[in-house]
Amino acid sequence: MDEILKNIKEKDPGEIEFKQAVEEVLGSVKPVLDRYPEYRRAAVLERIVEPERVIIFRVPWMDDEGQVHVNRGFRVEMNSAIGPFKGGLRFHPSVKLSIMKFLAFEQVFKNSLTTLGMGGAKGGSDFNPKGRSDHEIMRFCQSFMAELFRHIGPHTDIPAGDIGVGTREIGYLFGMYKKLKNEFTGVLTGKSLNWGGSLVRPEATGYGCVYFASEMLKTRNQNLEGRTCLVSGSGNVAQYTSEKILHLGGRVVTLSDSSGYVYDAQGLDADKLEFVKYLKNIKRGRIEQYAEKYPETSYFQADPGLDHNPLWNHKADCAFPCAFENEVQQQDARNMINNGVQLVCEGANMPATPEALDIFSDSNILYGPSKAANAGGVAVSGLEMAQNSMRLNWPAEEVNSRLKIIMQSIHQTCLNAAEEYGEPGSYVAGANIAGFVKVVNAMLDQGLV
Repeated sequence: MDEILKNIKEKDPGEIEFKQAVEEVLGSVKPVLDRYPEYRRAAVLERIVEPERVIIFRVPWMDDEGQVHVNRGFRVEMNSAIGPFKGGLRFHPSVKLSIMKFLAFEQVFKNSLTTLGMGGAKGGSDFNPKGRSDHEIMRFCQSFMAELFRHIGPHTDIPAGDIGVGTREIGYLFGMYKKLKNEFTGVLTGKSLNWGGSLVRPEATGYGCVYFASEMLKTRNQNLEGRTCLVSGSGNVAQYTSEKILHLGGRVVTLSDSSGYVYDAQGLDADKLEFVKYLKNIKRGRIEQYAEKYPETSYFQADPGLDHNPLWNHKADCAFPCAFENEVQQQDARNMINNGVQLVCEGANMPATPEALDIFSDSNILYGPSKAANAGGVAVSGLEMAQNSMRLNWPAEEVNSRLKIIMQSIHQTCLNAAEEYGEPGSYVAGANIAGFVKVVNAMLDQGLV
């Protein structure tokens, strides 16, 4: 394993995020390799860390003033051993190859845990949609899809949304795909309801994260009723994580975006949450405006000079990082534990740094890693694919029920795998091992391809 990490560092220097994701998984699977020496002989580690395909392309587009811009597009098709590639598209200035590979690698094991037949992929662009008009975003999406359409399909690679890619962007992308291919197929998930989308898809990642947290709490005969919760982010995942926490009787006191965070000691209620949805989804405003609307709330501007985020330094019972990768630093983890946090459940992709993860692992708190805890989004994407194949729509109650069952299954799968391989109670080890074993066994069944 050390040799594999060394090779990654030498072959792909600077891909820090990808190396971090690989190291986190490989750190858990040594017991599996010891039990099954044929895995080493078949070089499954060397194969699983190499993408099946990486597509990089230019995306030229024109703004409303007639100025031409050029961005870079990516699609990393990591592993299709258990099904067609599946994973989101992210439009954000931070997008680069290392982040795409890290997200695709994580997606392989996350999708494996859902029990659905989906491989792992990720894609996106360093395009920044903030401040752009609908027409500018449409032109960018059309240019992006003019290249991507060659590499995707309902039985090949099915992208979805991620940061910066919501229903609006999915609509523009789908329209261009349909025009270029002259076919109406379920090639994208996260679609609008009136042309093939699934009920509960917007809520799925957030709801699923809270369902997973509830299952973790049940192992200690506890629940979310009356518990104070810290939530980071204010986009789709944070919104519906907060909504489900409220449904289950918890109290959400923080939300954030890149400009800073708000602390509402009284806690969000249904009306406040509806304002957040309007503010972020329609007005596309800043979280600072929440404090203007509700003066009893404190607003704290982001300080990039700090080695921690003060959002995590409030008294609370539970924490739900739902913003970005590596947002929880070492000091943040210490602050959470010192302030009484007993559960951390990740709504974002790999939001805890390795140093923060070490602190969580050494403590007695419940820690739900992202590849298990935020798998609800891709699970309902899989259900959307199933509905598209059958040309029907399930009612919200059925989708939500299936989502809850899937998250309960993922929780139990993690516990079982951790117990079997000598790491009882470790959701990190359990998620990594269970996802890894399923994918590797499929790879071996299919031969050296």
